[in-house]
Amino acid sequence: MRVLVVEDDRRLAGLLVRGLVAEGFVVDVEHDGRDGLWRASEHAYDVIVLDVMLPGMNGYRVCAHLRAAEVWTPILMLTAKDGELDEAEGLDTGADDYLTKPFSYVVLVARLRALARRGSTPRPAVLRAGDLALDPATRSCRRGGTPIPLTVKEFAVLEFLLRHRDRVVTKAEIIAGVWDEARDPEPNLVEVYVSALRRKIDTPFRRRTITTVRGLGYRLDSRESARTE
Repeated sequence: MRVLVVEDDRRLAGLLVRGLVAEGFVVDVEHDGRDGLWRASEHAYDVIVLDVMLPGMNGYRVCAHLRAAEVWTPILMLTAKDGELDEAEGLDTGADDYLTKPFSYVVLVARLRALARRGSTPRPAVLRAGDLALDPATRSCRRGGTPIPLTVKEFAVLEFLLRHRDRVVTKAEIIAGVWDEARDPEPNLVEVYVSALRRKIDTPFRRRTITTVRGLGYRLDSRESARTE
């Protein structure tokens, strides 16, 4: 298994390399964020160990750039910071896991193996369909360069449709994915929210992103949606 370690603490980086090599890993090392970004973009790795506090470019930005470039190599972030907001920022930029220094080496290795088993499947931080973009981290929606205000529930329904784009989803599936069990809304409520979304993300832009599949449910098309007359 090939691992890239991006860590500016040369002593810690050396310890990681020696330990991982002893475990049978093939390891490359970079000590600067920009160099780490270049190597991760140009070479294939099974997993990346990425420190947050790096010279040149911090780990959050490296991670965000990789995901924006559709590099989906699993990333384990390391940081000396300790706090929920720091962990959330790392995960929101596209990291797959998070360890706070000092950490258990046994746990690090176990997590790297788990991430490698998961593989490089696409996990975009921003969900897209043509020029429609939804960012769950910032709770924002845009069509092209135009911001689109959404209610909390409209946002949740659109996020569900985007995460299941290009396939038909039933009203029951949308309800199960968006509403909690205690609420148990009527299926017609889904129609209300889909209609509201169409008025906001489609009609003003003369697009047809969400289509009704009669008798089955709805489909959100990931391709550049057709303009309506």
